[in-house]
Amino acid sequence: MIGRLADAVTRGAEGIVQGVGEVFEPTLRLGVTGLSRSGKTVFTTSLVANLLERGRMPGLSAADRIEAAFLQPQPDDTVPRFAYERHLADMTGPAPRWPDGTRATSELRLSMRVRPTGLLGGVTGARVLHVDILDYPGEWLLDVALLDRSWDEWSAHVLARLEGWPDAAAPFLDAARAAQAAAKFDEPEAARLAALYADALQAARDAGAYDLTPGRFLLPGDLAGSPALTFAPLPPGDAPRGSLRAEMARRFEAYKRGVARPFFRDHFARIDRQVVLLDVLGALQRGPRALEEMRGAVTDILRAFRPGRAGWLASLVGLKRTDRILFAATKADHLHHAQHARLQAILDAMVRDAKSRADFAGAETKTLALASLRATTEEERAHGGATVGLVRGRLTDGRAVSLDPGALPGDPSALLAAAARGDAEWPGGAFGVEAFAPAPSTLRAGSGPPHIRLDRAAEFLLGDRL
Repeated sequence: MIGRLADAVTRGAEGIVQGVGEVFEPTLRLGVTGLSRSGKTVFTTSLVANLLERGRMPGLSAADRIEAAFLQPQPDDTVPRFAYERHLADMTGPAPRWPDGTRATSELRLSMRVRPTGLLGGVTGARVLHVDILDYPGEWLLDVALLDRSWDEWSAHVLARLEGWPDAAAPFLDAARAAQAAAKFDEPEAARLAALYADALQAARDAGAYDLTPGRFLLPGDLAGSPALTFAPLPPGDAPRGSLRAEMARRFEAYKRGVARPFFRDHFARIDRQVVLLDVLGALQRGPRALEEMRGAVTDILRAFRPGRAGWLASLVGLKRTDRILFAATKADHLHHAQHARLQAILDAMVRDAKSRADFAGAETKTLALASLRATTEEERAHGGATVGLVRGRLTDGRAVSLDPGALPGDPSALLAAAARGDAEWPGGAFGVEAFAPAPSTLRAGSGPPHIRLDRAAEFLLGDRL
């Protein structure tokens, strides 16, 4: 407790120094997160590229007042730099591919020199805004649910959930039931159970599960193979000193103390704005249960933030709150634009509980259907006496196609009701979504990669500060 108090005092003093500096060159910390396959790396790369070259950003009101934008060394020397140049090269050019997904925390600083408006604009001159972008896996945010649970409570919760994914979790569940948990601790046995548990989490995620903890079991980063990740849930029973069950419980507490709490403390205390990306189309394709899992995960993720507005004095001493949160449904380019409003309506319905909590706390929230990197073009053809909207692009297997992606339901409540009931299939039949590859392109001078509504996202997240 004394150590925590001393650490808090130190961070408070550092916050005062940082706050005074930000009066002259303000800094906005933007968090970018989302669950697996939501497009975090693509979003961050395309956002930076389109802020550096603003030809495709008509929805950003301050675009014509940005005199210069440039990348600088990030302020946190212990956080890896976001590999912007490599990811941009992957996404664009004659043989593009999707970049590797986010597997650990990374950061990038984008600085913009902005010409002010109003009567004082000609007197004060341009000012600088630093935007520190923090990219991190959304799976790690789910660990916030661990902080208030004991190992026994967490084990009971996880085992009950895995029972609902028998095809994915059967090998681990059989091993957990057969484990001699009251016997003397054995490291190889602990490693075997932890590996089976990690495999079960991965298989469950592939099947559509989202509430999977600890998040580092899916994306271990530099903790792979460490004792901090060598534990697993077990059925209830005796836990004598030195037993397998007692050591599993100890390592669970060590994970919370040494991994989960520092992550939230070090990163979330300073986030001003947050983007939560969701692959809604992917969840629809996996079925009703996957959509319900995603809805619940978004609500849990919001618990990791401190939404609301911090007063100017609180900001000066380093006490910040997340005052704007954007929920975005990605891959909108996989649908004809006539379906985008329906995709956003489904997103609105999914995140309603999470948005209500944030709005009540005083944060501004917004939902968007967007494509960070547009991989398709649209066309319309006459068919059967009607005009059909098509999307044309190259699939990840190399085939060039022009297809009708179909129509999303007009009533999101019917989808959410089927998801809440746990229906095995959608009432109107399955959704099919093709996986498109990035289109070959050559970036024009002054323009970033093509996108859909990324400028609106930037306006919501940065417009008032520019």
